[in-house]
Amino acid sequence: MTELIILLLVIGTALAFDFTNGFHDTANAMATSIATGALRPKVAVALAGVLNLIGAFLSVEVAKTVAKGIVNLDSFDLSVTAQADNLLLVVFAGLVGGISWNLLTWLFGIPSSSSHALFGGLIGAAIGALGFSGVMWSGVMQKIVVPAVAAPVVAGIVAALGTAGVYAFTKRVEANSRDRYFRWGQIGSASLVALAHGTSDAQKTMGVIFLALVASGHLDSAADMPFWVTAACALAIAAGTYTGGWRVIRTLGKGLVEITSPQGMAAETSSAAIILTSSHLGMALSTTHVATGSILGTGLGRPGAEVRWGVAGRMAVAWVTTLPVAAALSWLVYIVSNAAADATSMLIGSVVALIILLVIVGAVILRARANPVHAGNVNEDWDEETHSPVPPTRKAPALAGAGHGDPATFVDTSAGIDGLPGAADAPAHPAAPTTPIRKDI
Repeated sequence: MTELIILLLVIGTALAFDFTNGFHDTANAMATSIATGALRPKVAVALAGVLNLIGAFLSVEVAKTVAKGIVNLDSFDLSVTAQADNLLLVVFAGLVGGISWNLLTWLFGIPSSSSHALFGGLIGAAIGALGFSGVMWSGVMQKIVVPAVAAPVVAGIVAALGTAGVYAFTKRVEANSRDRYFRWGQIGSASLVALAHGTSDAQKTMGVIFLALVASGHLDSAADMPFWVTAACALAIAAGTYTGGWRVIRTLGKGLVEITSPQGMAAETSSAAIILTSSHLGMALSTTHVATGSILGTGLGRPGAEVRWGVAGRMAVAWVTTLPVAAALSWLVYIVSNAAADATSMLIGSVVALIILLVIVGAVILRARANPVHAGNVNEDWDEETHSPVPPTRKAPALAGAGHGDPATFVDTSAGIDGLPGAADAPAHPAAPTTPIRKDI
């Protein structure tokens, strides 16, 4: 009975990770279409949710990589109950680390890889349980690390060439007419990225649940993926996508490049082609890396476009740190929960891991409520001074008597990104001057 409860906790947490993956990565498919006005924000996330749902049923190759290519199952004797329970705790701790990193990067609007957060979590927990022998390093290098380095570079090159070609071929076309037609094209290209995202990312959670079912003895490692696992993961990622990860959408759509419709379509087409190809080959690719590389590529390919390299640099730091930080978080969660399990029982150890997760989730939600980003303000102009993806949430009206036609003055109360100061640390804008009193009246 105890093992069944732990298994249900793991499956529920895996689906929660799938949900965070959905809202964290909505931006990969829809950020550029929302930024260019090709799709209204709520329509975009609804369309992405439906296509993620469909895409999840198209392949299971990536799920096999996650289930059998990261944690060394041969290091666990699953015929021994204690070791089988230990593998379940490894998976649980890995999920806690992955969800925690997803939420933290979402809070700051950083387009980080949900996939790498999950992989790092599993790696860290496996090291906590068995040392470095608990990880299949050859699989990690071939299916995760190499694609992580190559994918954004390839995506950027393809998108840059595509963008340059589009502007070269349409240079005699009036800009408004060109952009109008490309906005229609973006609906199709963004839909293809959403379909590809469902095909790639939902499988990663399928692989985790498959691993948990093998650990609990409900499946053999050579078994096929159960349909209910596929369906549950498809529904979870679709629901998460529909909630709209507005913070990350804002960063990708407004923070990197002031994107136009031809750029958006080039970025989306490049992303979809690379993600679908990698899914077919079983490569656990980061769709976030691909989408971001494509958007940067369009900035390089469009004459006169400005790329905000400071924002790109912070993203790169997040990319490099995702695997090790998620691994460290999961390692710590495993060590603490395993110590509790040794002192009491495996069920208590699992509850400790769950409590750690709930504390992190609660803290992030409370922090996010202080400066919300939503469908109504996701397309506000990017703040060049703070590089913040969070738009102003409170504006004080200009003083009475301001010069006619003067812009309204306000106090920006938005919080910063990744440690940058918000209005609390900066002086308010000066008050509008009052109209001088005429003495001849």
